[in-house]
Amino acid sequence: MLHSHELKIRAYFVHLFTAAGIIFAFLAAAETCSARPDPRWVFFWLAIAVLIDAVDGPLARRWEIKNWALRISGRTIDDIVDYLTFTFLPLLLVWRMHWLTPPGGLWVVLAMGTSLFGFANTNAKQEQAGFFLGFPSYWNIYAFYAGILSAHGGALVSTSVLLLLSILTVVPVRFAYPNQARKPWRSAVLGGGFIWAALLLSVLPAYPYICAAAVWISLIYPAFYVILSIYLHLKSTS
Repeated sequence: MLHSHELKIRAYFVHLFTAAGIIFAFLAAAETCSARPDPRWVFFWLAIAVLIDAVDGPLARRWEIKNWALRISGRTIDDIVDYLTFTFLPLLLVWRMHWLTPPGGLWVVLAMGTSLFGFANTNAKQEQAGFFLGFPSYWNIYAFYAGILSAHGGALVSTSVLLLLSILTVVPVRFAYPNQARKPWRSAVLGGGFIWAALLLSVLPAYPYICAAAVWISLIYPAFYVILSIYLHLKSTS
């Protein structure tokens, strides 16, 4: 049985762990702003930030940080780091690499702005129901596929997808919240996400010229996630 001071130390450790995402945000930003940015390194650093984000939430709930680390808002730290690593830096990379049709900067600022309002929406995280309200700003995932599309001359498609996702960010549609998804779907969402992330990392050295078969296979999980989100949303409203 841990003493109260040990529980407090453990709780503040979770805050430090969440805040560690800023280290990888900095590394991703440094690479993006370099003279000849390598998107593979940017995605690698962002992937580590995603891993931290996937782990810190369950740790925070398990170790009851709201009870033992009251002076610090873990949600605020999480939102700031998430906005940087899920939205701002991936979209900055998209602009830096010219993966959009002109005026690329305008489209990027539009996406950043809608995402900002998405983060500020107090009803965005519907944890008890297992949903995000609006597109949950997975711009890091979008950026990964935007680079592939651009390499094959698909800048118009990637721009169209960006505009669609920007709209979905601020409209009342719901997407599954992976860490809070209802059983029995939580295991499938988390397990599938782990396999999918491992696949993306395995093809990262060849990025953006990844073989077509690997790209199509990698799209299975995002398609599953979207279809499942629609199914769970309709089921919850029926």
